[in-house]
Amino acid sequence: MSASANFAEPSVPGPAPAATDVLAIARQVLHAEAAALHDVAAAIAATPDFENCVQAILRLKGRVVVTGIGKSAHVAGKIVATLNSTGTPALFMHAADAIHGDLGMIQPEDFVVAISKSGDTPEIKVLVPLLRRKGVPLAALVSNADSYLGQQATYILHAPAKKEACPHNLAPTTSTTAAMALGDALAVCLLESRQFTAADFARLHPGGTLGKRLYLKVGDLSRQNQRPHVAETAPLREVLLEISGKRLGATAVLNPAGQLAGIITDGDLRRMLGSFSDLEKLQARDILTPHPATIDVEDFAAEALARMQQRNITQLVVTENGEFAGFIHLHDLLREGLV
Repeated sequence: MSASANFAEPSVPGPAPAATDVLAIARQVLHAEAAALHDVAAAIAATPDFENCVQAILRLKGRVVVTGIGKSAHVAGKIVATLNSTGTPALFMHAADAIHGDLGMIQPEDFVVAISKSGDTPEIKVLVPLLRRKGVPLAALVSNADSYLGQQATYILHAPAKKEACPHNLAPTTSTTAAMALGDALAVCLLESRQFTAADFARLHPGGTLGKRLYLKVGDLSRQNQRPHVAETAPLREVLLEISGKRLGATAVLNPAGQLAGIITDGDLRRMLGSFSDLEKLQARDILTPHPATIDVEDFAAEALARMQQRNITQLVVTENGEFAGFIHLHDLLREGLV
């Protein structure tokens, strides 16, 4: 046997695929899925089941257990994540694993949402009687409301999908979009009913940029900086040394009572050179900008960024109880990944 006999012959390239109008196909898919969402909105308004399901979950003492198989299992996992992040305790249970032991995670005070396009898959038909024996409420998130699952459920969350966006009407596309969107609607209804606030959201999302936007306060950053300030009568040399030494690009100017009279930035100093001939006699009060932009230590750092962007500036004077408390600089926000 030759040495080359152990290797397969290289494949011969087939004919090039036919040219397609990619943008036209993409638009067709998106229009189809958008139309399906209109159908879902109409379907949930046709019966009281969706609203009744929301009310039942609000009264719930246990958790929402969301289950499915195949692509519906992936949708279930996403819905669970959304519910947990918006104040509704939830668990994912794969429908196939449920009948091999995971059914034990369901407690008497729980609520089950089963996702299935057809509502007639073998695993669902095995699972539903077992759920009924446990006596837990069951919501069917289905495309076919007349299916086995729909008929056995306490509540029907109807997500009709007349046709998949797949040209063969096979790959779950429109149906999974409809199911996921209906899950989002459920989560947001629960969120609003519980008056779940941005502060509540922040407590559940402490990590990453999103978390920082929701919990990081101005004072958390400004207290790490130096507090450049001079008196109104400070000579120009003192102003220059304060700005360059504290490295924040500005200094506050305080009146004799210690209150904020204004601000001097390095840009003010550059503009001053063309406006005054006798620099030796200049004092801080001669070149300050009164009524500078300020922000309180208790405001969110994200608000500081918004104000800087709105005014096209790189620092804000920070106040605490109306008194000068320091500066927050654009670099502070960059360092925290908020920009």
